Amino acid sequence: MHFTVHEGPAGAETVVLSSGLGGSGGYWAPQMAALAERFRVVTYDHRGCGHWGGEVAEGTTIADMAADLALVMDASGTDRAHVVGHALGALIGMELSLAAPDRVTRLLAINAWADTSDHSRRCFEARLRLLDHSVEAFIRAQPLFLYPAEWMEKNAARMAAEDAHHMAHFQGARNIRHRIAALSRFDIRDRLAELRCPVLALATRDDLLVPWSRSQSLAEGLPQGRLLLLDQGAHAVNVTQPDVFNAAMMEFLSG
Repeated sequence: MHFTVHEGPAGAETVVLSSGLGGSGGYWAPQMAALAERFRVVTYDHRGCGHWGGEVAEGTTIADMAADLALVMDASGTDRAHVVGHALGALIGMELSLAAPDRVTRLLAINAWADTSDHSRRCFEARLRLLDHSVEAFIRAQPLFLYPAEWMEKNAARMAAEDAHHMAHFQGARNIRHRIAALSRFDIRDRLAELRCPVLALATRDDLLVPWSRSQSLAEGLPQGRLLLLDQGAHAVNVTQPDVFNAAMMEFLSG
């Protein structure tokens, strides 16, 4: 496994950051400075992604990924933590909270869901069709599902650099397929009442990949769920609107 610990102030609570389909701990760079002022922070690469090598087996579930997160917490000396998860990473946080409630203090779920919508399935199926064609086609299309068009236009050089990075560090077609299959099967609607920790479901109206109404349904079904709906930022709002996102994150994590 691969994880990084940023110690933060003495005696600080721990925040674990779990990224989405890309699976890289480096995704959270825009949040690190804000978090480090008050928290001990653990970032990690998902199994089969980044520096955590190997394959994601066929039939892997979100519960299996939550078990991986528990391993990371054990290895980093983290008994209990706040979890900030982006999409797939939020599903992992919810599964961990259901399996081991004493390990998750608060959960910030970014553009997440209790069950996968038909619209999101359509998006993932389209991406897999592109992957059938070529890895380059899959990677070139990826930002369309993450970022607002205007933001991409203003950050053309960054888009080119991200394309090159993702080509060089691609997690593999099999891993992508098995990870998408896992999130497509995810459905905890009948277990929401068991998820007792405070959850902030943060969503954006302009998310192309996940309808914001999924976050609304998630929040409404939780004993301590709350929805925060932003007008802009798209799926990767923590990257495109870091100041707004970080302020909301710090307020929630600080209780």
